[in-house]
Amino acid sequence: MRNHMSLSTFILLGLTDDPQMQLLIFLFLFVSYMLSITGNMTIIILTLVDSRLKTAMYFFLKHFSFLETFFTTVCIPRFLYSLSTGDKTISYNACVAQLFFVILFGATEFFLLAAMSYDRYVAICKPLHYATIMNSRVCGWLVSCCWIAGWLVIFPPLCLGLNLEFCDSNIIDHFACDASSLLKKSCSDTQLIEQLVLALAVLTDIMSYTYIIKTIINFPSAQQKMKAFSTCSSHLIVVSITYGSCIFIYVKPSAKDDVAINKCVSVLTTSVSPMLNPFIYTLRNKQVKQTFTDLIRRMSLISKQQRTLKAT
Repeated sequence: MRNHMSLSTFILLGLTDDPQMQLLIFLFLFVSYMLSITGNMTIIILTLVDSRLKTAMYFFLKHFSFLETFFTTVCIPRFLYSLSTGDKTISYNACVAQLFFVILFGATEFFLLAAMSYDRYVAICKPLHYATIMNSRVCGWLVSCCWIAGWLVIFPPLCLGLNLEFCDSNIIDHFACDASSLLKKSCSDTQLIEQLVLALAVLTDIMSYTYIIKTIINFPSAQQKMKAFSTCSSHLIVVSITYGSCIFIYVKPSAKDDVAINKCVSVLTTSVSPMLNPFIYTLRNKQVKQTFTDLIRRMSLISKQQRTLKAT
C-alpha cells in the first residue's frame, strides 16, 4: 500500500451527517450491542456451568458466541465513540488492526459454521453414532482447525492487497475500516480479490449445507424429513443471515459500484446478526431455556439465603 504509507490517519464518514439520525443510530447500536454482549455471554456461561449442555452442539455454540462477541466489539464501540464525540478520525495502525481482526474473526466464524454444519449432519444422518463420532477430542480438533484456517485465509487477500495502488485521499465512506470500502479507494483492478473472498465464503459452508439438504430430501418418510429440518433449523437461519449478507456485499461486479448499501448490510453483520443469534438459538431450544430458568432460580434462591443470613 505505497500511497498509504505516508498517511497517519483516516477519516471515517460514518452512516449519515444528520444529527437526529446520528442520535437514533447511536441509541440503536448501543442497545443492540448491549443485547449482543449479554446474550452471547449468557450462552457461554450456561454452557460452562450446566452439565446438560456439554454436548458437541453446545461446545460449538459456546465458541460461536465467543467469536460473535469479539467480532461485534471490533467495530461497534469505536463507531459509538465517533457518534458521541464527533471524532471521525482513526489512525492508520488502528484501521489496519480493525480490518485484520474483522477478517480474522469473520473467517474463523465462517469455518466454525462449517464445523457446526458437520455436527448437524452427523446428528441427522448418523444419530446412533453421534456421541462416538462427535467426542470431545474431535470437537476440540475441529475448533482448532477453524482458528488455524481463519489465520490462513487472511494471507492470500493480504498479499494481493499489498500489490494494489491506492489513491491519495484518506477519506473512507464507511463507519469502519471495511475491506470493500478500502477496495473502493484503490486505483487498481480489485476484481480478483473480490472473487477470492467470495469463493472462500461460498466454499466454507454452502457446499456443506447442500449435501445436508440433499440427504434430508432423500429420507423416505415425511416425519423423518420434518425431524431433520427441526434439528438444524436454528443453525440454518443463522447461516442464511451470515452468508446472505456476506454474499450480498461481495457478489456484485465491483466494490466501486455502491458503498451506501454495503454500509447498511455491514450494520446487519456487525450489530444486528450478533444480537439475534443468541435469541435464535435459545428461543428454539427447550434445553437452553430450561437451563436458563434453572440458573435464574438458583441465583434467586442464593440471594434469598443471603438475605436471610443477614437478617439473622
